[in-house]
Amino acid sequence: MEKKTLTLQNKETYAYLEFNPGAEKTVVLLHGNMSSSVHFEPLIERLSDDYRIVAPDFRGFGDSSYHQPIESLEDLADDLMDFLHQLSIDKAHIIGWSTGGGIGLKFAAKYQQARDKVVLIESASYRGYPIYRKDANFQPTDELYASKEAMAQDPVQVVPALQAIEQDNRSLMKQIWEAAIYNEGKPEEAAFDRYIRETMKQRNLVDIDWSLMTFNMSHTPNGVAPGDGSIEDVTAPVLSIYGKKDRVITETMFKETVEALKDAETEIYEDGSHSPITDFPDRLSRRILRFLNPS
Repeated sequence: MEKKTLTLQNKETYAYLEFNPGAEKTVVLLHGNMSSSVHFEPLIERLSDDYRIVAPDFRGFGDSSYHQPIESLEDLADDLMDFLHQLSIDKAHIIGWSTGGGIGLKFAAKYQQARDKVVLIESASYRGYPIYRKDANFQPTDELYASKEAMAQDPVQVVPALQAIEQDNRSLMKQIWEAAIYNEGKPEEAAFDRYIRETMKQRNLVDIDWSLMTFNMSHTPNGVAPGDGSIEDVTAPVLSIYGKKDRVITETMFKETVEALKDAETEIYEDGSHSPITDFPDRLSRRILRFLNPS
């Protein structure tokens, strides 16, 4: 898959994949943390016959630049709006996986004119993603980190992934993915290696983790950040997909987001991990296509 590039108004260079540019409607794929546009390969293969597919690498991921560090997921939603403007895309369906789901929700709230339907795949909660302090046995306590600097030292959820990236330790990163994301099934080896190579390009892990902790579209504080209430502005039809064997996103996070949305339907997979994209791409793509075009 050969990436294209363009330059945003903020001077960041965005790399992206594009397929079937002549199609009438567009689907934009928003990747998650520790990934890139390439991780959507199974979905791209199955959706590109029906839609124009555009999948960017967010700022600090993949082959995109990272000149100005992000401070929030909203920064990436703003990048996305400029990115679509540069491609002359006035309106598109938005599909967000994991962290990409949070970015998609913020985009749908802030840029209502530019979104059509929204699909959330194992999405971060609209109240953010908490990281708790660990005790002497590396078990989570009930205390959230109060600063980015403290969170960056978390010995379980942050430091191992950060060290793997900094040391280009692909073996360790594969172990992390097998334990947390591909716990139900792995991609075939060549694809797995390709995805890990993309993961190792990330330059913003701590910034993204902290942005997830401070992300809060609800009306109440989440323990780290006050809520902005912007979930009320998500009026688009939403399909939220969740696998019960997800080790990253809890069922509570999934349910609280769905309950906060005005127009949402769900698809729950008893055998799904954090990556239904690779667990069962045929099943997932068929469900998405039914939602986007029910007729």
